[in-house]
Amino acid sequence: MSDDFFAMPKVTFKYRVRTDGEDICHVSDKEGNPFEWEDVTSEQIFGGKRVVVFSLPGAFTPTCSTMQVPGFEAIYDEIKEQGVDEVYVISVNDTFTMRKWMIDQGVKKIKFIPDGNGEFTRLMGMLVDKSNLGFGMRSWRYAMVVTDGRVEWFQQEAGRCDNADSDPYEVTKPEEVLGYLKAVKPLMEG
Repeated sequence: MSDDFFAMPKVTFKYRVRTDGEDICHVSDKEGNPFEWEDVTSEQIFGGKRVVVFSLPGAFTPTCSTMQVPGFEAIYDEIKEQGVDEVYVISVNDTFTMRKWMIDQGVKKIKFIPDGNGEFTRLMGMLVDKSNLGFGMRSWRYAMVVTDGRVEWFQQEAGRCDNADSDPYEVTKPEEVLGYLKAVKPLMEG
């Protein structure tokens, strides 16, 4: 990847958000539906701030659930100390699945981006066919730092292809992202 920044794709994500003011991880017993649809654009997520985004093949999958999401949640505060406004996880899953997974994972800090149609992932060039595993179209694993809607740093796992035999998890770990942020922080401050 070159040192040149590239702009984030312009897409609209479909979220289901609570209307009763309760925390996202609180499950309501109330009758009725305390949720409504909300369109959130990539400009709203990435514009005017510095964020970390990591992508994974799917909610509730083994590596994503036992290492990747818990790893980013564990060092969230350290990442934010490096001049980052927010940390997001994105997956080709709908908002219902992503929300339930975040609740199941006990996530309190990182936020999710539901790319249910895979549009953002496709425009990033990271959409791969995982039909060999019964997953259909999913995201290849990657991580990036985005500043005001432009990619500052990007890493993807090796071997990206349709129906890959493996699912590597090496260069997109939270420690790799944190290492980059710590290395560039003095340059940004100086």
